[in-house]
This record gives sequence, C-alpha cells and structure tokens, in this order.
Amino acid sequence: MSFDVLQDKIKEKKNPTVAGLDARVEYVPPSILKKHIDRAGETLEAAAAAVQEFDCGLIDALADVVPAVKPQAAYFEMLGWRGMKALEEITAYAKSKDLFIIADVKRGDIGTTAAAYSEAWLGSIQVGSTSCPVFDADCVTLNGYMGSDAVKPFLEDCTKRDKCAFVLAKTSNPSSKELQDIVAGDRLVYTVMGDLIQRWGQGTEGRYGYQALGAVVGATHPSVLKELRRRLDRTFFLVPGYGAQGGTAADVRSAFDELGRGAIVNASRSIMCAWQKTGKDGSDYQDAARAAAEKMRDEIKRYVTIL
Repeated sequence: MSFDVLQDKIKEKKNPTVAGLDARVEYVPPSILKKHIDRAGETLEAAAAAVQEFDCGLIDALADVVPAVKPQAAYFEMLGWRGMKALEEITAYAKSKDLFIIADVKRGDIGTTAAAYSEAWLGSIQVGSTSCPVFDADCVTLNGYMGSDAVKPFLEDCTKRDKCAFVLAKTSNPSSKELQDIVAGDRLVYTVMGDLIQRWGQGTEGRYGYQALGAVVGATHPSVLKELRRRLDRTFFLVPGYGAQGGTAADVRSAFDELGRGAIVNASRSIMCAWQKTGKDGSDYQDAARAAAEKMRDEIKRYVTIL
C-alpha cells in the first residue's frame, strides 16, 4: 500500500517530516512577487505565478531533506482557477523530484460527490477511451464525520491505485475539544473516530503493517498521541501542529511505534516563512527553509530512531 511507499521514503532520508505548502501571497518573498506583478499587474494571475515560483523553489531546496510535501488546497482555491492550475503544476513538479504528495483537501461528502472528489485527487477521469489523471496525489486528508459513506469511495481508489488517506481524528486546533472530546458512551468522540478509521481500513495492511487509512492526530495533544498510538496499532498518523502551533519534538515522539515508524509530522509556516526571520528580505528563502527543515528533522531524531 501507499503508506509503504511513504515509510520507505522516510527510512531512506531518516526524516519523518512533511513540509506544508500553504500558498499565501504574503509568504512569498517580495522580489518574486514584484517580478510577477511587473509582468501581469496586481492580479490573481501574478499572485498564482509568484506562489508557483516560490513553492517550486522550496521543493528544490527541500527535495533531498524531506520525504513528502503537503499542499493545502484552500490557499490555492483563494487564487481561483489560476491557483488550481498552479497547484496541479506544483504537484507534478514535486512528483518529478520523487516526493510523496499529501493533498490536504479535507473532503467529507457522500455518494457520487465523494466519488468525484476521489477521482479528482487520487484517481483519473475517463475522456473517451483515455484515462486522464487530474491532481494524482499519493494521499489525501478526509473529514470522516459523515461516516463511512464519506470515506469508502476514497478507500476504494486507495486499494485500486496504491494510494492512501488520512482521516481527521483529534485535530491540533484549540476548539477541537468542543466536539472531539465529548463523551460518547464509554469513549470520547476522537476515540470513536480512531476506532472507526482502523475498522474501515481492515484488510488493507501493507508490508509495515499499516492500513491504507491513517489518522490525523495533532502534535498539540501529546497525551492523546500516546493513547491513540497504543490503541490504533495499524493506523499511520499524520501529526500537524509542530512549530508555529506550538508542538515540539518531545510532544510528537509518542506518535511513533517502537521501530520509529507509523507517523509523519507536518510543519508549514515554520519552514515556508523561515526567510522572514533572517533579515535578508527573502533573498535566502531556499537556504532558510532548508535550515528550518533540517533543524526540525534533527530535533525529532533526538527522540525518535527510525529502523
């Protein structure tokens, strides 16, 4: 399964981290943005082109450090069709650099709508006699709170196409407790969702023992990470909330199994915006991002040994 591919890449680079690609225009160094505004004016076209150049430059800087990147679709949607075109091209560029692509789309609809989302992000569209991949990500994020109807179409594509998905379980935001920490019978809601994720994924285990459905569990809840790691022994974790949201290497160590496997930790702003702290106005954005990614890797390696 595709989590085998991700774990192989993690082992190869000895780095269980993923760099988020959040395409806010204000994250782009001024010189890159100015170049595209000079060409196309203060337009969405200029913004999308600047974001694309910035993200591809980040990919160049990080490709031999991180095993994966995670573009967040919302930031590209902000830029209209030009942003979505940029996302498609950025994803293809990351694939050409042999990076694993986690499309952060958090889809959660049912029936034919869910199937259409899955075909767009994981599968392909049939045009006459030709099967045309669209975004062709390796993995997506999902909201499973509509139940299995919202997940099954993605799981079918995962098993058919050697892909995978992360389903929200216990998210990193402070207000997650308003729903996810409610008692449901003898369990908390996030525990119910975690159990469902592992149940839905039964029969899709790969070489490392992990199923095609993983769980999103925030770094800002280290005790929950420890609890769910014990409980969900066949579920791969995506761990957001590292860095800018306050999660630390000590917090995330419980996400991994005894062999240092089964989880990948995300950081976005702390890597993308590292240039904003160097005083060089973005001329060193690639070096700054790489240094931040290497620092994150080395901090986690103090607590996690990958075998």
